[in-house]
Amino acid sequence: MPRFDQTHVPAHELTSVTGAAVRVPDPERVVHLQFRRFAGCPICNVHLRSFAVRNAEIEAADVHEVVVFHAPADELRQHVEHLPFDVVPDPERRLYLEFGVESTPRALLDPRAWPMMVRAVAAGLLRRDPFPRSRPTGGRLGLPGDFLIAPDGTVLASKLGEHANDQWSLDEMLEKLALARAARAARTAHVERA
Repeated sequence: MPRFDQTHVPAHELTSVTGAAVRVPDPERVVHLQFRRFAGCPICNVHLRSFAVRNAEIEAADVHEVVVFHAPADELRQHVEHLPFDVVPDPERRLYLEFGVESTPRALLDPRAWPMMVRAVAAGLLRRDPFPRSRPTGGRLGLPGDFLIAPDGTVLASKLGEHANDQWSLDEMLEKLALARAARAARTAHVERA
C-alpha cells in the first residue's frame, strides 16, 4: 500500500468545481484536505453532509475545508453543489498519487465498510440524491484520505483509509487539529525559553 511520508506539502494552485482558485496550503489557515471516492459516492455524500451541517464549527476552528474527488467537474457539480466548502476535481488522480491515496478492491470488500454502504445508499434514496454514473470516472474502488496542512505546508496529521468508510469524522479531525496546535505551541514555548 502506498504511504504518504512527506512532512511538508509544496504550494498547489487548484481550481474548484465553481472555477474558484484554491490554495493548498492556505497561507491564512489550516487546510483539511479530504480525498473522497467518486462523484455521487453514497458513503462520501453522507460523510460530507456530516461536515456541512457542522460547518460553523469548522469555520470557528479556522479550518479551510478542501475536498478532492477523482472525477471531472461536470460529473461532480450536481453531487456537491450544496456543500459550503471547496470541492476540487482531480480526474487524472495527480493529487491522489502525490498523497499516496490509492484504489483497491479492499475499499468495498472490507466488511467494516458494509454497514455504512447500506445506510448511505438508503439515505441517498430517501433524499432522492442523483445517482452516480454506472461507471464513474476513476471507478468505485477508491479509498479515502485525510490531511491537516498548516499554512507553512507542514503536515500536522494524516490518515490513509483502509476501506471506503475509513475516514476522520469531524470530531476526530478537530481533535487532531487541537493536538497538533498544542504540540506546536509547546515547541514554540520551548524554543523561546532556550
